[in-house]
Amino acid sequence: MPVSRETPSPPPDAAEWFTEDRLPLAKRYAELLAGDGVERGLIGPRETPRLWERHLINCAVLAEAVPVGATVCDIGSGAGLPGVVLAIARPDLHVTLLEPLLRRATFLTEAVGALGLASVRVERTRAEDVRDRFDVVTARAVAPLDRLLTWAMPLVAPRGALLAMKGSALEAELAQAATTLRRLRCAPPQILELGSGVSTTRVVRVAHADPARVS
Repeated sequence: MPVSRETPSPPPDAAEWFTEDRLPLAKRYAELLAGDGVERGLIGPRETPRLWERHLINCAVLAEAVPVGATVCDIGSGAGLPGVVLAIARPDLHVTLLEPLLRRATFLTEAVGALGLASVRVERTRAEDVRDRFDVVTARAVAPLDRLLTWAMPLVAPRGALLAMKGSALEAELAQAATTLRRLRCAPPQILELGSGVSTTRVVRVAHADPARVS
């Protein structure tokens, strides 16, 4: 059975996460994902009917946990989830999208230009090669937490935090990451339930235990 490529309309609760002046940008981004995103293999064709609930709103609720005016680094940004969504929902943020693969980095650069997101930059590089620090580091479906921590925490500012979007396996990943959390001198992780109803997103927030010891 063929899969519809038509971009779905935003659900009513989209207005909770995108203001009236930003919702048109979110719609345009959904069109880019359903078009070029699918054609370039960044989004599966079967994801198109649920782009809003499963992807855009799922990522937009992360904005609840991001401070005003923060610098944000999205590791392994892929199609721009959640980095591009955060930049659309929160124009006060300064977002860096890290993506090592050329095909994905090209899509991100084109999408950022098409959407006119002046506060977003795309870096085709790996997290391990970045020397800057950020108020918030985000990641979605990049790697198990144990491995993700080794990439992300060196990028987190002394009083910043990693916000990793996770699913039902979060508790198991936390248990497996216990040794890494201690080695990297992380504070006890916090599990956040952001959004509500069908838009609920599970996030683990990890900060440094002693900001004064972060160089």
